[in-house]
Amino acid sequence: MKTMLRYCSLAFLLPLLWAGCATAPHVVEGPSRVPTMGISTEDFAAKADEMIQSLVESAVLDKAPKKPAVLVVGRIVNNTSRQYDTDLLAKKIRVALNKSGKAVTDTTGGALSDPDFTLSGKIIESAERYGNLRRVVHTFQLSLANPQGLAVWEDEKRIAKEGEKPAIGF
Repeated sequence: MKTMLRYCSLAFLLPLLWAGCATAPHVVEGPSRVPTMGISTEDFAAKADEMIQSLVESAVLDKAPKKPAVLVVGRIVNNTSRQYDTDLLAKKIRVALNKSGKAVTDTTGGALSDPDFTLSGKIIESAERYGNLRRVVHTFQLSLANPQGLAVWEDEKRIAKEGEKPAIGF
């Protein structure tokens, strides 16, 4: 009976000791050190930066009838197994385009009657498994269309991540 009481006490105290050794939360500058098979906030920021650079370098905004170009940011569809806030991507793109002076963006939710362009996109996920190895590819697609619905710029960026599935999962 005493042995059983000792084991129960030990089973109760061990998790408390482990929890006491955890590090306190702190502000992290730079890239995340937490590995994830999903899309991190750093992934969103990096792909948004690449897409913005591609759009600005294409000079399509310079050909707009109005200067700066008037742009409506449409839907960015999340076609993945996880729930991501696509506004992280859309907002970063809007802020950068507004700061560049090449475009002004609609904040009325698409109520503008005469925009020069509409930006829309999709995030697609594909996953593969081979034994315990798992590979996930997220593809970011953006399209810029004129008022007639013709694509005047498009780009696609990918993030591929690989990892091993743990032998025991909780």
